[in-house]
Amino acid sequence: MPSDPLSIYQHLRDARRRETEALTRSADRVSKLRLATFFVGIALAWATVSGGWLSVWWLGVPVAVFIGLVVVHNRLLLNRDQVTRSVAWYEHGIARIEDRWSALGSPGDRFQNADHLFAQDLDLFGEGSLFQLLNTAQTQTGEETLAAWLQTPADRVEITDRQEAVRDLSPRTTLRERLATLVAAKTHAAVHPTALAAWATAAPALHGVWPRVAALALSLLSVAAIIAWGRGADGMLPLLSLAALAALAIPFGKRTERVMRAADGPAYELSVLGQVCGVLREETYTSPRLLALRAGLETTAGEAQQVVGKLQRLIELHDWQHNILFAPIAALLLWKLHCAFAVEAWRARHGGEVETWLRHVGEFEALSALATYAYEHPADPFPELAETDGPPVYEAEALAHPLIPAATAVANDVALGASPQVLIVSGSNMSGKTTLLRSIGVSAVLALMGAPVRAGRLRLSPVAIGATLRIEDSLQAGRSRFYAEVIRLGQIVTTARIRPTLFLFDELFHGTNSHDRTEGARGLLRSLVHLNAIGLVTTHDLALAEIGEQLAPTAGNVHFDDTLVDDEMRFDYCLKVGPVTRSNAIAIMRAVGLDLPNDD
Repeated sequence: MPSDPLSIYQHLRDARRRETEALTRSADRVSKLRLATFFVGIALAWATVSGGWLSVWWLGVPVAVFIGLVVVHNRLLLNRDQVTRSVAWYEHGIARIEDRWSALGSPGDRFQNADHLFAQDLDLFGEGSLFQLLNTAQTQTGEETLAAWLQTPADRVEITDRQEAVRDLSPRTTLRERLATLVAAKTHAAVHPTALAAWATAAPALHGVWPRVAALALSLLSVAAIIAWGRGADGMLPLLSLAALAALAIPFGKRTERVMRAADGPAYELSVLGQVCGVLREETYTSPRLLALRAGLETTAGEAQQVVGKLQRLIELHDWQHNILFAPIAALLLWKLHCAFAVEAWRARHGGEVETWLRHVGEFEALSALATYAYEHPADPFPELAETDGPPVYEAEALAHPLIPAATAVANDVALGASPQVLIVSGSNMSGKTTLLRSIGVSAVLALMGAPVRAGRLRLSPVAIGATLRIEDSLQAGRSRFYAEVIRLGQIVTTARIRPTLFLFDELFHGTNSHDRTEGARGLLRSLVHLNAIGLVTTHDLALAEIGEQLAPTAGNVHFDDTLVDDEMRFDYCLKVGPVTRSNAIAIMRAVGLDLPNDD
């Protein structure tokens, strides 16, 4: 067995492919045996009916064999489908490791929020997003939990708990494979958490003890009356009992139908949830967080999977009445009404636990997603958390962006703390300023949700995050880009008054004139420094770079530079000390063919 994640995935993928091929061959053989058994049955039927030289009981042999082969064939196909999903799971894992993942998986578009303080700015959701890279959840509740963790920095205790849980889950490749291949792909969107929790805790449509007792008594009475009539008793007895059944069933008919129709979808969704709970309950964990989540999947009536199974069996019993042979018996026994009362009793006893199951499964899946990332990127370390009693810090060595292929990413060192609190990042267009901000922001997001980071080392304080990298105007809201930026900056300042904050400002106030931009930036940064916030501001305006010198030592200047070689701009994307001293805008304009006058 290989030891590195890529080789392990390739080894397991190839093994699952061989299993798929073997199951396909077995299924083909059983299919041929079914066909042969069918023809044997036809031959025996002809010998029995036309020849008369065989007993009719011989037909039972091919019928029994055929039914057995159908069961075996279906089982083989189900196993093959599950192993095929395993192949796809490892293929996706290999693609993630090889940085070919951007077209795979859910991009999380439904979590997009332009008003969030940093989600859109840092590409947390959408095509090629951080969510798409991390997400391996098989249910909506898992995706929602992961999305919430991406958007909400956790506190120190929560981060530590998650890190420990991720370390515990990281080597459990088989567990993650089982979760990913548990059910068919359509189940990925099958469990709707809000609707399911609402159904489970809704007010009962059927309640009261006497109707249930009366229904049971009348069912038994009707059966007894029919048996007595069959033994020669008066024929009025079964007629009276049937009339009593109708008198009870008709008033409850609409409510009974409503209960069973409403339970059909949730029962299937809960069966999916129950299977996930069953897999998670089979594991033994060392992390206190995982142990607590595992314990939460057990009730006084048994494990969640067992409790959910009871509801599923009630739905199956209800479906019996659709059988043409059983329908008269079901009517005689008030079958549907009994099933409806049983469903309502199940909701009364276990409905309040459904939301807890959903929450725990969602956390398990989110932690599993982070563990998958940690396993597939063993060089990415967990960050160190700074003490909260001092000023906020962010210290990164060899920091890179996880969404940029490792082969092409350029790593940089960044340090923020008491001195400097703010870095003014100057440089020409396309030199790497905005990518640096995103690298810092994404690393902070990963660190504060309990995940490893793409860096040689990262030490930071638990902080709030605010960014202005993708501020846009809004025609519908009647807001210009500048006005939208000012609103966002106000929100970030408000946040900094409440808790330590990391801010990332791209081309600050570039929608206004140079004088107002410089004065506004100076005042804003003085306020944030006074509030002990830390962060970076990018600019290609050399006048704005002077603020770094004016606010020293709490602020400092760094820059990216470039070179022009044969009318082509070259960038090394390496961060350097001090402000940039020149611009490449004119050179870029000339490089694309614009006719501009020479400097002389």
